[in-house]
Amino acid sequence: MKLSKQTERKLERLAIPNLTLYLASGQAIALVLALAQPGFGSILVLAPERALGGEWWRLFTFLFSPPAGNPFFALFTLYLFYFMGTALEAHWGRLRYNLYLLIAYVMTVAVAFVFPYSVATNLYIDGSVFLAFAWLYPDYELLLFFILPVRIKWLALLTWLFYGWQLVAGYWPARLAVLAAIANFLLFFGPDIVHRVRYGHRRMRNQAAAAARRNEARHVCTVCGITDKTHPTMDFRYCSKCEPPVAYCTEHLRNHAHRGQAAPDSAPG
Repeated sequence: MKLSKQTERKLERLAIPNLTLYLASGQAIALVLALAQPGFGSILVLAPERALGGEWWRLFTFLFSPPAGNPFFALFTLYLFYFMGTALEAHWGRLRYNLYLLIAYVMTVAVAFVFPYSVATNLYIDGSVFLAFAWLYPDYELLLFFILPVRIKWLALLTWLFYGWQLVAGYWPARLAVLAAIANFLLFFGPDIVHRVRYGHRRMRNQAAAAARRNEARHVCTVCGITDKTHPTMDFRYCSKCEPPVAYCTEHLRNHAHRGQAAPDSAPG
């Protein structure tokens, strides 16, 4: 996503530094409160019907919805979110990172109101941070279950497959939530993706051409057609009396009609 220098200078003062720290801390606090008071998380999620009914805070508190599941793995998820988010902010700068999350936030809120009786969380927004980190650092290794090292690009591939399944087989609220949360990824990395696809196609085409050239015979007998590929032990020579000079195997070198001459000549080439 490209911004002019003038636009960046104007917006820079509005960007929130260490945004991931605030989001991860808020989610950690919400996790503790949810453990102490079951059902606490339900007052954080974005329920458009209730937001329209006066519970306006849901427009913002859903950003602090804690990760679901085992508390230990929830804390590990928060750590990864903080680590990856701060890495993105260091890579892009705080303005671009703020814009990345802002786009996902605005799109998520917008599509939530398409289905006012559904609920929305920050699951896909946090997922877009993971996908951006995996795109920029595909070979970074994580210890899966703290034992198995796996490159993050493979985990990102599984995430994309899950999102694809949601788009194909999920309900419309889930479909739109996925599209809303990856809109920022496509805006930021779309041109790079197109470039890589074009470059990859061109590289594959060049590799195929190079492989074909490697498989081509260097010497082909003009009379019988055998080559140095089909007969690697055969000795080939070029006749200088032929126009243009062409190759012959040992058997036909001394007994062939010279190219460019009317009558056969038994003289050696």
